[in-house]
Amino acid sequence: MKQYEHPPAEAFQLTAILHALSDPYRLSIVQKLSVLQPQPCAPLQGDRPKSSVSHHFSVLRKAGLVRTLVVGVTHMNSLRDAELEARFPGLLKTILDAATRSAELAAQD
Repeated sequence: MKQYEHPPAEAFQLTAILHALSDPYRLSIVQKLSVLQPQPCAPLQGDRPKSSVSHHFSVLRKAGLVRTLVVGVTHMNSLRDAELEARFPGLLKTILDAATRSAELAAQD
C-alpha cells in the first residue's frame, strides 16, 4: 500500500502554507481537521471527484499542513498542528480564526 512523503517541519515554507490555504476547499479540510482528527478522506470529500480530492490533499501534504497515514485501505488524515506551531507560532490559529470570522460575517449578509 502506498505511503506518503511528508516534509520535515524545518522545510515548511510560509508561501507554500499560504498557497495551500488560499483554496476554499483546502481551507475547509484544515478547518474540519482542526475540530476532529484523524479523519479518513471520505467525510472530507464532499461531492468532489476522487482525483480532485487527491490533488488537494497532495498540496496540503507538500505544504506540511496534513499528515496522511495509510491504515489498510483507509487514508487517515491529521493536521501537523504541533509542528506548524513550532515552526510558525500562532499562524494556523490566526488563519483558522480569521476564516471563522469571515464565514460568520458572510452568514450575516
